[in-house]
Amino acid sequence: MDGDFIIGGSFSLHAYMHTVYNNYTSMPEAVKCKGSIDTRELRFSRAMVFAIEEINNSTELLPGIKLGYQIYDSCALVPVAVHVAFQFLNSLDPTFSTGNNCSQSGMVMAVVGDSGSSPSISISRLISPFNIPLVSYFSTCACLSNKQQYPNFFRTIPSDQFQAAALAKLIKHFGWTWIGAVRSDSDYGNNGMASFLEAAQKEGICVEYSLSFYRTNPQSRIQKVADVIRRSKALVVVAFASFGNMKILLEELSREPFPPRQWIGSESWVTNTELTRYSFCAGAIGFGIPKSAIPGLRDFLLNLSFSEITASSVLTEFWEDAFNCRLKKSTATVDEKVCDGTEDIQNLKSQYTDTSQLRITNMVYKAVYAIAHAIHNAVCHGKNVTTQCDKLTNLEPKQVLTELQKVNFSQNGYDVSFNANGDPVAIYDLVNWQKHESGITEIVTVGLYDASLPVGKEFRINRNVTWMENSTNVPVSVCSGSCPLGTRKVMQKGKPICCYDCIACPEGEISNITDSTDCLPCHKEFWPNAKRDTCIPKPVEFLSFQDILGITLATFSILGAFLAIITAAIFFYHRTSPIVRANNSELSFLLLISLTLCFLCSLTFIGAPSEWSCMLRHTAFGITFVLCISCVLGKTIVVLIAFKATLPGSNVMKWFGPLQQRMTVMSFTFIQVLICTIWLVVSPPVPIKNLTTYKEIIILECALGSAVGFWVVLGYIGLLAAFCFVLAVLARKLPDNFNEAKLITFSMLIFCAVWITFIPAYVSSPGKFTVVVEIFAILASSFGLMLCIFAPKCFIILFKPEKNTKKCLMNKNQS
Repeated sequence: MDGDFIIGGSFSLHAYMHTVYNNYTSMPEAVKCKGSIDTRELRFSRAMVFAIEEINNSTELLPGIKLGYQIYDSCALVPVAVHVAFQFLNSLDPTFSTGNNCSQSGMVMAVVGDSGSSPSISISRLISPFNIPLVSYFSTCACLSNKQQYPNFFRTIPSDQFQAAALAKLIKHFGWTWIGAVRSDSDYGNNGMASFLEAAQKEGICVEYSLSFYRTNPQSRIQKVADVIRRSKALVVVAFASFGNMKILLEELSREPFPPRQWIGSESWVTNTELTRYSFCAGAIGFGIPKSAIPGLRDFLLNLSFSEITASSVLTEFWEDAFNCRLKKSTATVDEKVCDGTEDIQNLKSQYTDTSQLRITNMVYKAVYAIAHAIHNAVCHGKNVTTQCDKLTNLEPKQVLTELQKVNFSQNGYDVSFNANGDPVAIYDLVNWQKHESGITEIVTVGLYDASLPVGKEFRINRNVTWMENSTNVPVSVCSGSCPLGTRKVMQKGKPICCYDCIACPEGEISNITDSTDCLPCHKEFWPNAKRDTCIPKPVEFLSFQDILGITLATFSILGAFLAIITAAIFFYHRTSPIVRANNSELSFLLLISLTLCFLCSLTFIGAPSEWSCMLRHTAFGITFVLCISCVLGKTIVVLIAFKATLPGSNVMKWFGPLQQRMTVMSFTFIQVLICTIWLVVSPPVPIKNLTTYKEIIILECALGSAVGFWVVLGYIGLLAAFCFVLAVLARKLPDNFNEAKLITFSMLIFCAVWITFIPAYVSSPGKFTVVVEIFAILASSFGLMLCIFAPKCFIILFKPEKNTKKCLMNKNQS
């Protein structure tokens, strides 16, 4: 249609072109498209005509100025789009007349188009040097936002940069980490998928495969892509493809049954109702331009006069395909009827007549109005005038280009403006293909994505989603299942980060979150529970009075002390008897007292260690044992000196009387007291928590403080015991009935054997068993002394009183 100012239009009404072989000897044939007409694209082109007519009838926008249009079919192909661009530049279409010589009829001020990103790139590059703006309604490639390369490009649909980020967040939201990806091998598909994969990588999403295809590829290529989808383990497939390419792929997939897949679609195909006939795509989800309403558009689309149809080759093709008839009788075959104009378009089921999902159509509508507002601001100087604007203004496309950068208006409640890159604010509907009981698949809006909102709040779902196989449960698409608490992820060699094995946390470490990459060590006083998902306090271990072992040792300790007291009582009761008097009763009583203390000092080793018990247990043990050995040593010396005193002329007993015996015992004991005092002053034993012997328990024990002090105490006891043993051995051949040298020898033999074996056992025993070994050594050596020295005497006192006489003791020949 002619007008004062012309707006160009480029729409992909067809998907293929006739192949022309030029012989270069004659004029080449005109470029012709072929294939069935895309009724959705036809609706887009008719929406442009509707918007221009609405503007021409407006008294507020461009009053007194008539807009015209030149609309071409780009066939969704770059070669045809290049041809269309030259048409815009040359205005050579013979169907248009210049009309008024004073008007600029025929000169294109701006262009609306194209649907595909690749055709739009070609058109933009060609018309850019002439400063002719291009406003696209469906080209979403992020590359077109580059103002260095495409300074004349604008669009009313958001860039794929936003859609790619939204798709990645959508996939992350539903927990899918293992996906497949297919794209159309075009600027739209390649750039869109590149943006998506970059965003997906940031979200931790892994891609099993990423394949490209194009509708003009050989059938084998399309089939190969379909086979990969069928065989893959990823349940979720992201398809960044245009409608025409997606239709070819879905057609190939429908030839053979394959496992269900959850489809994630880009705007180009997921809102196209024509594809909903592929039932295996039911449950598909993706982002689409928000639905809108354009008052009067449906009536305009349906109000086609018979003369208007016959005058347009495009409308003729549409009419004949829709009603399966021919407008010209000469072209109709025998089986085909002739169209007579009575066909009912009102009830026609077609994308052309379907205005329930006006998404991209509204983008066309807004693009036309954006250009009209730019022309208005240039011609009418942006004033709201009631009179007619000056249509004779010498308007240049560059002026329209400049004004387009400034437009900011609302039309039918929809805001229209462009940022510095020529892009609008990104707002998407989240759409879902829901299959009803009737078998019809409907595109339902279930959520919203608004890129202008703060991070983390852009995305929301406000309606239930139906998934593949009409399920209400979110499908699971992961390479490896989620690692539970107590485990960590270990990457599988040669595979993406989403493929991993779950291994239990090592000893002493936990993980308290799912899919943990590292395990955390517990505090040194804590230990993991059985599931290794939390740290619990380590059990504290020490030899207590509640333990069976502790009870047993305590019982023997008290029993030994009781026996020593009983023995002392027996000796005291029979203190005047020969056997008691002959064996130095004073040293015997002192030995029994020290043995009682030896038995009782073992009790200090049982129970939770404290500062006083740690200092008491070793010093009490050291002092009482020295006292005990000193008494035994005194008795041994007395035996030897007593024997020497019986020899003629011997006067040695006066040198080792009772006073000297007491002094000897006290001197030996005082040395041990002095050693213990120095030990306690310099570096006393202290209670500690032993965290190294066992990893999973805490051992409460007494640290020696000074190991030298402990071994000096023990060494001094050993020195006295060895000296006593040597003297006892020297006295072993004395008459049996006179001395107890043999009994002392045997007791010292037991004592030395116990403490010699104690050393390696003490060093090698772990934890509380170190204390057990020490108590056992104390009790064993004490019982050895008790039984070897006093048991025979008690036996004679109690059961053989006839032998408890001075005569019997002095009879050296008696057996």
